Amino acid sequence: MIRVLPTNQSYAQVAEVLESGGVALVPTDTVYGLAALPSIAAAGARIFDLKGRAYDKNLPFLVDSISDIRGLGAALSPAAVRLIDSDYMPGPLTLALGFDVSLPRPTWLQGRIEVAVRIPADRELRWLIRRVGPLLCTSANASGSAVLQSVDEILPTLSGEPDIVVDGGSRSSVASTLVNCRPDPPVVEREGAIPAETILEVLRGE
Repeated sequence: MIRVLPTNQSYAQVAEVLESGGVALVPTDTVYGLAALPSIAAAGARIFDLKGRAYDKNLPFLVDSISDIRGLGAALSPAAVRLIDSDYMPGPLTLALGFDVSLPRPTWLQGRIEVAVRIPADRELRWLIRRVGPLLCTSANASGSAVLQSVDEILPTLSGEPDIVVDGGSRSSVASTLVNCRPDPPVVEREGAIPAETILEVLRGE
């Protein structure tokens, strides 16, 4: 039976489920997300199956700090650093980054040409990340469907059940803004909670 926790209960239980290869449905500072440890391939595969997502669409990561981003072997251009240092990270801003060939990267990132990362502005979620490491995490909606705002709405739409759920009440249906920092200048690939013009202002130093 699926375990549903209110947000005032310890995320230690979520950590234990993730470390044992489970998938969690958790509230973030934007939308609800399906989360798993990237080092456990079967757990990541279950996220694809729960969403009905194509396996060739890579999943983004939630991290706790710029150190975590460097630990993934990501290349940090001056523009990427400017965005990381802005008022919008931690927050609803996702960056797509290439890799720095001089840095080691985890085995589960081998073969990829980019990685998408976000630092959430959620104290409990960041505690979880510090406990278990970077998380594969993507919006908890059936692939191609609208983003839903509550656990009760989300669960019936998934192709199966996550192992543990944190019910944080109603959340936003607006995802983060995605900026691809591989090109120069960076490109806003998805306008979400942060307007594209605001991102351009940050990049211009305004």
